[in-house]
Amino acid sequence: MKHWLVKSEPHKYAWDMLVKDKRTVWDGVRNYQARNNLREMKMGDEVLFYHSNEGMSVVGIAKVVRESFQDPTTDDERWLAVEIAPLHPLKKAVSLETIKSTPMLENISLVRQGRLSVMPLTKIEFDKILELGEG
Repeated sequence: MKHWLVKSEPHKYAWDMLVKDKRTVWDGVRNYQARNNLREMKMGDEVLFYHSNEGMSVVGIAKVVRESFQDPTTDDERWLAVEIAPLHPLKKAVSLETIKSTPMLENISLVRQGRLSVMPLTKIEFDKILELGEG
């Protein structure tokens, strides 16, 4: 099993919307590196849900429920989407500031490649963020 982080601006698609919808297509990604990450996502992989721009924090855990397929928002076959479903919210949101100030997290993709919308995490990074959020 792999671990991931996806980013969404809360005014466009917030964690609460995912919970209400019970699952969503993660589409509209137009960055090749993020697209390649979508391609690598497998059923059951765990995904941290990050609110970008507003809040700037990890707020919940989801899982991949459908592996990559043609992005329905475009006819261009280069772009992919996956479906994710919520597992549960974190007890406490884990802010970008907290992530940056945690030594074992200071070099994760969220910090190094801040504009990347879909990124891999190691199990150690994933578990550390969970520890901070479930504390």
